[in-house]
Amino acid sequence: MNEQPDSATSQKGWLERLSHLLLGEPMDREQLIDLLRNAHQRELLDVDALSMIEGVMQVSEMRVRDIMIPRSQMVVVDSKLGIQSMLPLIIESAHSRFPVIGDSRDEVLGILLAKDLLRYFVSENDDEFVLEDILRPAVIVPESKRLNILLTEFRTSRNHMAIVVDEYGGVSGLVTIEDVLEQIVGDITDEHDIDEDAYIYKHSESRYSVKALTPIEDFNEYFASDYSNEEFDTIGGLVLSRFGHLPKRGEMVTIDRFRFEVLRADNRRIYLLRMEITPDSTASS
Repeated sequence: MNEQPDSATSQKGWLERLSHLLLGEPMDREQLIDLLRNAHQRELLDVDALSMIEGVMQVSEMRVRDIMIPRSQMVVVDSKLGIQSMLPLIIESAHSRFPVIGDSRDEVLGILLAKDLLRYFVSENDDEFVLEDILRPAVIVPESKRLNILLTEFRTSRNHMAIVVDEYGGVSGLVTIEDVLEQIVGDITDEHDIDEDAYIYKHSESRYSVKALTPIEDFNEYFASDYSNEEFDTIGGLVLSRFGHLPKRGEMVTIDRFRFEVLRADNRRIYLLRMEITPDSTASS
C-alpha cells in the first residue's frame, strides 16, 4: 500500500526536475552559477558584473571570522596617550578609524576617528584635548555573524567598523565595511593607492607600497634583488608561494631582506603589499 504514493512522489519529483531543465531555471547554487557563467560567455554579462554577483552569493555564506583583521594585527590607540604621542601611530598607519583600548585589547573603550583630532591641532592647545569626549561607541559583533547581515547593520547604523569577539567575550579582531564590500566588488581604492601607472611607491628609505602585479624584473631593478622570473612573473606570485595559501589582509611574510604585509586582498588574489626592508640591509633605488 505504501508503494503507490512513493512512486507518485518520485514521478512528480522527476517531472519537476525535467521542467526546470527545459525552462532553463536553476535548481541549486551550482546550476545558477553555471547559468550566470554561460550568460557571461554569451556576452550578456561582463566579467565585472559576473564577479560581483558571485561575490554577493559568497558573502551570504561567509562569516565575520573569515575576513576579520586578527587581534594581533589590529592598530589600536592606548587611552593613556596624549594627542602628540598618538600622532606618529596615526600617521604611520594611515587609517581613519582606531579602536581605543584600556589596560588590554580586550578592553575597547570606543572608536577614534582621525578627523576628530583636527580641531585640536587648529587650537594648538593640548590642555583642551580629552579623549573620552570624542570617542564613538564601539560596535561589537560575534565571529559567527554572517557578512550579509553585518553589511545591512553597517548600512542602517552608518558605522564603518566593528569589534569582533569570540564565544567567551574576548576581542578576536575587527572588521570594517570595506572588508565586506571587497568580498563583493573586489579591490577598493584607499589611502594606500599608488598612481595607476606606477608599481612601487616609496614612503621612506625602508618602507614601500608595492602592487602585487609588479613584474619580478621591475622589482629586481628597483631594489637590486635577483629573483628569478621563470616560475613567477610578478612579486605577488612570489609572495603567494611563500605563504602557501591565499592570505588575508594583515598577514605577513619575510623573504630574504624584505618583509611583506598584505594590505589588500580578496578571496581570489592579492592586490597590494606593504614592504619593509629589514634594518640590517639598505635599499638601492
